[in-house]
This record gives sequence, structure tokens and C-alpha cells, in this order.
Amino acid sequence: MAERQQAYKEKMKEISVLSLICSCLYPESRKNIMGDFDDMDIKAIKKRASGQAFEVILKPTSPVSEVAHCISTPPKRDISLEDIQKKLEAAEDRRRSQEAQVLRALAEKREHERDVLLKAMEENSNFSRMAEEKLQLKMEQIEENRMAYLAAIMERLQEKERHAQEVRRNKELREELTA
Repeated sequence: MAERQQAYKEKMKEISVLSLICSCLYPESRKNIMGDFDDMDIKAIKKRASGQAFEVILKPTSPVSEVAHCISTPPKRDISLEDIQKKLEAAEDRRRSQEAQVLRALAEKREHERDVLLKAMEENSNFSRMAEEKLQLKMEQIEENRMAYLAAIMERLQEKERHAQEVRRNKELREELTA
């Protein structure tokens, strides 16, 4: 079986990529290139939009084979207590390092979250302080405008009162002159 697989690999190496591509484009030349192997058959399965699919069928081996097909498991290696102990220690070290790595990642994540919260709180306090300052300035401006408005009204009222007194005085003078 191993020889057969090796022969298959060698035959596939002989077929160049270019000839495979050409065989996909020109199916009649594919029959000439791929159809003359003794121990395998190659047949097209189905043409697809993405390309051509092939099925490689290996012919069964002959009843008389050169090599006996004896499949045996590789001999087991004796494992000593020290080897087992070393493997267990290595596994424990890997577990510890992975745990430490996870803890580092969590600590970094917490640190990042704390930084984000501190930045958000700082921005919030800055925004509150700026808003309070703006409100204070606005209130001062409103108060100044109100005082100016009231002063202007008082001035007009005083002017009206002076005008009214002048009109009364002029009226009295006319009455004295006509009388």
C-alpha cells in the first residue's frame, strides 16, 4: 500500500500544473494525459463554475504482492516515573503561565476601565464647571441689563415728571397773565 501511494505521488508530480489547467480547458487532451496509468483511473465528476472536479480511483492490488502488508504498531516506549513527573510539572507550569496571562489581561482591562471612568468623571466635572461659569456670567449680564432697563425707565419717568411740572408752571403763568 505504501509503495502504491508513493507511485501515485510520483505520477502526480509528473503531471505539471500547466497540463492540469490545460486538461480543465481542453477535456480531449486530458484523456490523453491522464488516461494511461495502469493502477489508477481518473474521471471527471462534474463541471462547475469554479472549475473541473476529478475523482482518482486506485485499482485494487493484485493478489500477489512483493511486500507483505503487515501493519504493526510501533513498539511502546517504557515511560518512567520521572518522565511522568516532568510532564505533569510542565503541564502545571503551562497552566500557571496561562492563568497569570489571564490575570494580567484582566488587570489591564480593569486599569483601562478605571482610566476611562476617571477621564469621564473629569470631563463631566469640567463640563459642569464650564456650564456653571457660563450660567453665572449669563445671570450677571441679565442682572446688569435689568438694572440698566430699570434705570432707563426711572430716567424717563423723571423726565416726564419734569415735563409735567414745566407744563403746570407754564399753565399757571398763563393763568396769571390772563387774569
